[in-house]
Amino acid sequence: MTETQLSEIPALGKLYVGAVGSAAKARLSSAEAPQTLPEARHTVRGARVDLQRLADFQRLVLHSASDYLPSGFVHTFAFPVAMSLMSRDDFPLPLLGMVHLSNSVEHLRPIHYAEPLTVTAWAENLAGHRSGTSVDLIAEVSAGGGTDAGDAAVVWRGRSTYLAKGVFLPRLDRPEARGPRPDFVPPAPTALWRLGADAGRNYAMVSGDFNPIHLSRLSAKALGMKRSLAHGMYLASRVVADIVQNRQEPYEWSIDFDSPVFLPAAVSLSICDLEGEQGYSGSTFVGWNQRSLRRHFAGSVRALPA
Repeated sequence: MTETQLSEIPALGKLYVGAVGSAAKARLSSAEAPQTLPEARHTVRGARVDLQRLADFQRLVLHSASDYLPSGFVHTFAFPVAMSLMSRDDFPLPLLGMVHLSNSVEHLRPIHYAEPLTVTAWAENLAGHRSGTSVDLIAEVSAGGGTDAGDAAVVWRGRSTYLAKGVFLPRLDRPEARGPRPDFVPPAPTALWRLGADAGRNYAMVSGDFNPIHLSRLSAKALGMKRSLAHGMYLASRVVADIVQNRQEPYEWSIDFDSPVFLPAAVSLSICDLEGEQGYSGSTFVGWNQRSLRRHFAGSVRALPA
């Protein structure tokens, strides 16, 4: 696998502008389009966190002020490196309009905002999906080595699964249509989030993720959505921040997105703490629409061995 060294964390805005210019990739015939993932990793060494951006993120997701990075913020810091991989000419899926399916993250120790960080990203598991094609983007964040990769240790690792809706690569098998979902019986809510029509734009301002499906009704409709929708990582970051806050011990978290949160929205949330032999061992959570009883997302946060 080849490694491409980037001089700095890419600007997501520029990557999205470039994606608009290369949107014809989605319209290529199956014979012309790339059919496999690039055997490549993209890496940035010695990257630094912007303190103002960190403070803005903490306020938005209701994380207590801290010099240590919320786990969701680390995702936003590393995500542009994964995006740079997805914007390559030999990446088989169009960047615009990707739908977020799930995340799993290992947060291995507290990460101070002043530490120089190395970010590495690559893609795996290109697979047929009943609605298109899915792919996993992996990002690893290392610290402790400055610009020298030899001394750095991984402090955060994330896997994000995305769906290119309506893009069917001919070499990939498609799973059979899913049967009817079991009825969702919501638990007693522990919180209610009221998200305005500007929730997507607000998150874009602090994360840099200006995917058009999140910005306005018009830009979302241009990519096949009925309205703009909340970023999956905003929802994940907010619920994980609620559970973890300034936890010092290592932990892992995961989330699956079942249905989009179209804006504006009211999201009911339930968080349930878990008790193990040593006391608190983690939490499970679920978010849903109280009116339609559609589940939006579900997941867990669990302690890792120290």
